[in-house]
Parts: sequence; structure tokens; C-alpha cells
Amino acid sequence: MKVSRRFALTIAVGALSLAAGCSQTFRTSYTPGAARGAAAGWTFVNVIVNVPTTLTVSEEKSIAPKGDIIWREDPPGDRHQQVGAIMANAANQAVAGLSGPRQVQLKITLTRFHALSFEAEALNLPVGVHNVDFVAEVTDLATGQVLAGPETIEAALPALSGVEMIQARVEGVTQKSMITAHLRRTIAGWLGIGADNRVTFTRAGL
Repeated sequence: MKVSRRFALTIAVGALSLAAGCSQTFRTSYTPGAARGAAAGWTFVNVIVNVPTTLTVSEEKSIAPKGDIIWREDPPGDRHQQVGAIMANAANQAVAGLSGPRQVQLKITLTRFHALSFEAEALNLPVGVHNVDFVAEVTDLATGQVLAGPETIEAALPALSGVEMIQARVEGVTQKSMITAHLRRTIAGWLGIGADNRVTFTRAGL
């Protein structure tokens, strides 16, 4: 029992040190209103999401696993396909209200999808960040003309952990719902068809 308590104390002290000493600045960043005014005349016929197979996946059960793709809420499987589906869903939501005469397509290439691991989520500390980075481009469907982008977009948001996470799950809020909503707002803000979603914050990232 003494060893167990000492081990738990060591983990707690290490986590506290991480939260206190390893805070970094994160952001959601893009050029605002990349298609402001023009997007009202578009209809998004296609949303194409590419998740390169070169992106590394980690299934390591640790507080801070290393990899381009960290995603655990879906059952074990093709993580490239799973995070691509999340991005496609968010992007389709962002452009769903447009019905202009010009047919266009949105191309997105994911470069990072780093959600919080379950081990980090269990910490009852204000730590953890969901990081999603991607390149977005809008082209005319008929001619291939580039209408917006390509632009590298950072979409980071604070994750929930500990008691906050547990309460959120009771209310039906998940990592997937949080990330999807944030990506939807970010894409809409980038296109100039929604509120500006850019933000900068400081947090211990995991």
C-alpha cells in the first residue's frame, strides 16, 4: 500500500510540475475572410479531405504520446480514415448553408490531428490541447481556378480533463463533438461566412 501511495504521489507531483512549468502558447490561426463576399455566390459540390499515409499514428498509452495522429474515442481501427471523417463532417457543416450559382470544391489536407490521450484526460488538472493543422483550398469545379488558399490553418482548442471532462461527458460533450464544432467554426471564419474564430491561449499541452 505504501508503494502504491508513493507511486500515486509521484505521478501527481510530476503532473503538477508539467502544468506549472511547461505551458505553451497555442492558437487558432488563419487569414480571416479569405473569400468574404465571394463565398455567398458559391455552392460547395465537393469536400475532399486528404489524410496522407505518411502521418504517423501513436496508440501509446501515455500522458503525452508522440505522433502526428493521436485519436482514441473511436474504436481501434484506421485512424487516418477516422480523423478524415471528422474533418469532412466539420467542413461539410461549415459550408452547408451556401447555395450560390458558382460550383466549387473545398480541398483539405490534414497535417496533424493530435487529440488528448485518455491518460492525459484523466488528470484532474487544467492541461491538454486538441491540435488540428491542415491546408485548405477552394477551387472552381469547372475550371480548377483557385479561389481561396491554399492556406495552412492551425486549429487548437483547450481540451477538458478530470472533473470537467467527466461532467462534459454526462452532458453529452465528447472530444469528437468539441473538435468538430471548433473545426466548423474555424473553416467558416476562414471563408468569411461565419464569426472570426481566431484565438491565442496559454496552456500545458499534452
